Amino acid sequence: MTAPRRRPTRQQAAVVERLGQSEDFTSAQELHARMREAGDKVGLATVYRTLTSLAAAGEVDMIRTDEGEAVYRMCSTGHHHHLVCRHCGRTVEIEGPAVEKWADRVAAEHGFTDVSHTLEVFGTCAGCTDR
Repeated sequence: MTAPRRRPTRQQAAVVERLGQSEDFTSAQELHARMREAGDKVGLATVYRTLTSLAAAGEVDMIRTDEGEAVYRMCSTGHHHHLVCRHCGRTVEIEGPAVEKWADRVAAEHGFTDVSHTLEVFGTCAGCTDR
């Protein structure tokens, strides 16, 4: 039996709300700075813990930038992938049926079951290319 889920604190709820206002992936530091500018009284450690917990629960997506920094975004439900601009961070959710079939086939060829995967495609968006 699992422990009952605790209600989020006011600070945790503020993290979720503020993250939901951003369309692109954002780091814990960027989110914390926005929250402080808006007058939210929340510590950076709380932002980190909340984002880590939400990512582990599958409630937000987390990817690592080319520099290895974790960035987070509220995303639609269901399995999907991301196309991410390396310059401005603009993110587009994409579906990849060919990737799904390939991953299933490769897993089966090697005797793996209960397989999951993530895929992020990085490039330069049209807005950054035109600059």
